[in-house]
Amino acid sequence: MSDNRVVHIDLNADLGESFGAWTMGEDLALLDVVTSANIACGFHAGDPLTMTRTVGAALDRGVTVGAHVSYRDLVGFGRRFIDASEEELRADVLVQLAALDGVCRAAGGSVTYLKPHGALYHAAARHEPHARAIVAAVAAYNGSLVILGMAGSRLLTLASEAELPTATEAFADRGYRADGGLVPRGEPGDLLHDPEQIAARVVGIARGVVSSVEGTEVAVRADSVCVHGDTPGAVAIARAVRASLERAEVAVRGFRP
Repeated sequence: MSDNRVVHIDLNADLGESFGAWTMGEDLALLDVVTSANIACGFHAGDPLTMTRTVGAALDRGVTVGAHVSYRDLVGFGRRFIDASEEELRADVLVQLAALDGVCRAAGGSVTYLKPHGALYHAAARHEPHARAIVAAVAAYNGSLVILGMAGSRLLTLASEAELPTATEAFADRGYRADGGLVPRGEPGDLLHDPEQIAARVVGIARGVVSSVEGTEVAVRADSVCVHGDTPGAVAIARAVRASLERAEVAVRGFRP
């Protein structure tokens, strides 16, 4: 995707991360903009009612549904590394995936992809046993599901070796380092806030480059771009991103296996 001839890109957001479905206002607004929804499966956030309502709203809008699986860490919102065994993590991922897919099937749809959340996302990029556990869970449940993750990660490498479909992701509102990694949360430049600045950089991402916090241009491969649903002003950011992509004649649509 670095040859300036990108035809399409997906926009995803992390959704269903409230409890009791009483704060779905921003989620519903985001579902009118994004093309894929990473829905929390109850291990870092969400609950059965929230999952059911978020899935229903996504399917009503034709938004692709993905399982946003996590370490078992409600207290830490899934942002803490959990030193689970490979067998334990495989089971945790399998249960989350099956639960969300069951909700989807009851509503007339199905889960299309899986994306790890938070600490699990970053661990699976380099932690071989945990990356293996995710791949094993997906392979055991449904080998046609797409695994969405960071380009060059162990997770996507192992998924490809297991002949599972994969898709690469970049982040609209996170800072990038010159080595292509994300600026750790809490460090200067970790998060962008201006909708127009973010929108402009996503057009660059769609064309294969992103500016680093050091000021250099970094090559990036992305089938999908994430707009974090819990970022302040997330709806305005998502709308600005989509409008900029459309002005740049980049079609916005969900990825498919």
